[in-house]
Amino acid sequence: MKKNILISTGILMLIATGFVLTSCSKKVDVTPEEARQIAKDAYIYGFPMVDSYRIIYAYFVDKNNPEYKLPFNQVDNIPRVYTPADKAVQTPNSDTPYSMLGMDLRTEPIVITVPVIEQNRYFSVQLIDQYTFNFDYMGSRTTGNDGGSFLVAGPNWKGETPAGIKKVFKCETEFALAIYRTQLFNPADIDNVKKIQQS
Repeated sequence: MKKNILISTGILMLIATGFVLTSCSKKVDVTPEEARQIAKDAYIYGFPMVDSYRIIYAYFVDKNNPEYKLPFNQVDNIPRVYTPADKAVQTPNSDTPYSMLGMDLRTEPIVITVPVIEQNRYFSVQLIDQYTFNFDYMGSRTTGNDGGSFLVAGPNWKGETPAGIKKVFKCETEFALAIYRTQLFNPADIDNVKKIQQS
């Protein structure tokens, strides 16, 4: 993981240097202080995208990675709580087993259908774009526990909303991540969570 972070940091520094060199090649006077600020701004802007791609690559592209889930556009249910061995991304809570969905929205939107879930059980589907911005949520706090089908569309989609879709979520990037969390009441409740994940 440290190697990946160093590579990502190196890429960002190259991008930042490129911004500075591009500015200089146009014969724009840039002081050393301005160059440092440009590099800093480029790094701050680029880091979330590079780190987001690192996670998506580990989860949905690199089949040799121990944290690989499934290919894009397929939901992977993890019927257990996370532990310190799960290192691709920080996971501080251990009372909501996860399901993961890497969304490739370049060609068409994705329809996510969630089941009816008992009213006293918290669940959420966090929608994260390539900038690591949480652009919306499905779940107990936002769309309720009554289930339904929802559409997640990329930035270039201009189609009609299909019948039966409760809500359309627009994403500003062509790749996105959906992180499902289903409340686990206690260790004996894990089979109930598995049933929800599989429905």
